Amino acid sequence: MRVLLVGSGGREHALATCLARSPGLTALYAAPGNPGMASVATLVPLKADDVAGLVRFAQEQKIDLIVPGPEAPLVAGLADACAEAGIPCAAPTKAAALLEGSKAFTKDVADAAGIPTARWERFEEEAPAIEFVRRRGAPIVIKADGLAGGKGVVVAQSVEEAEDAVRRLGMPLVIEECLVGEEVSLFAFCSDDKAVLIGAARDHKRLGDGDTGPNTGGMGAISPPPAFGREMQEKALDIMVRPMLAEMVRRGTPFRGVIFAGLMLTTEGPKLIEYNVRFGDPEAQALLIRLKSDLLPILAALAQGSLEHAAAEFSDEHSISLVLAANGYPDAPKKGGRISGIERAEAVPGVSVFHAGTKLVDGVLVADGGRVLTVCAKAETPEEARKLAYEGASAIQWDDKIFRSDIGL
Repeated sequence: MRVLLVGSGGREHALATCLARSPGLTALYAAPGNPGMASVATLVPLKADDVAGLVRFAQEQKIDLIVPGPEAPLVAGLADACAEAGIPCAAPTKAAALLEGSKAFTKDVADAAGIPTARWERFEEEAPAIEFVRRRGAPIVIKADGLAGGKGVVVAQSVEEAEDAVRRLGMPLVIEECLVGEEVSLFAFCSDDKAVLIGAARDHKRLGDGDTGPNTGGMGAISPPPAFGREMQEKALDIMVRPMLAEMVRRGTPFRGVIFAGLMLTTEGPKLIEYNVRFGDPEAQALLIRLKSDLLPILAALAQGSLEHAAAEFSDEHSISLVLAANGYPDAPKKGGRISGIERAEAVPGVSVFHAGTKLVDGVLVADGGRVLTVCAKAETPEEARKLAYEGASAIQWDDKIFRSDIGL
């Protein structure tokens, strides 16, 4: 099978590594990919949101399956364009991708489906939003009602911080109550009103140790999360995912693909934070290094609307993903630092390194983004996996490298 993988981050490198293991794979292309993916895929100089270019390339190369990684091409309608061209695509339609593309749409769906979530309101103008914040007080959550690369949410601890977020994020906004508890990420393969559990992880979104600093796309993850085993995950699917799928079918926009439900485990039970319509990053890296099943037939069947092969098998090991970012991330990451030590890191037992914001300049690997690399490790215990990941991270060097020291604690 000839496969086109869309994206260039650590998530896509992890997906490429899994797909490359499949005996059913005859050719793997990555658009645009990254230097790390070049060892398992042919890189294609097309942007992830160049829908017309991706479809044209797939037609020219007789691609059998397109696997999108990030959200932008999904919200831009890649799956719809593939359907028109007769190319199987393991992803939701543009209409279904609104579950990630609009926070207000997700809230409407959750309310209609009876899914527990935070109380919320949507605002189109700044003045009413500011007045609402002053009336409700803090802590309070301000969300951009659109794609923001994981950086469009502010959990404001004061009214002043909330007002600043309203002005900075712009309109439209969703403002909601601040949920308290442990956050987890739940993943499932979905088609129409059916869902098959993939697994769960816990992401660390804040930039700094102790969950301080600004929200980011994610600075690390662990899998499985403590006190949220398979039985609880299945129950959460019944509460948080399957009712949403039924509501999407009722609306005439059925969902097909991977759903990522961000949940808060509160004292009142799990509550929905958000939906994403693809694997998370860095959660995918932590999950996929434990995958034992062949991913290709799962995704190929999913593209046809079938969950026949979707019961993926994972090892019983614990895993961790640790993001190495560039100083200045998330606002203005410093680029150009020469990266060394990846080979030494991957020589550590159980450690894998996935590229994200990297590029080659005259044959030299340099930092070229905010989140630059993800160091992952798996082991029999969470403590050992954490030890291995940080040992791997310490072997990698470049100017301006930053990372959290408390992932997995």
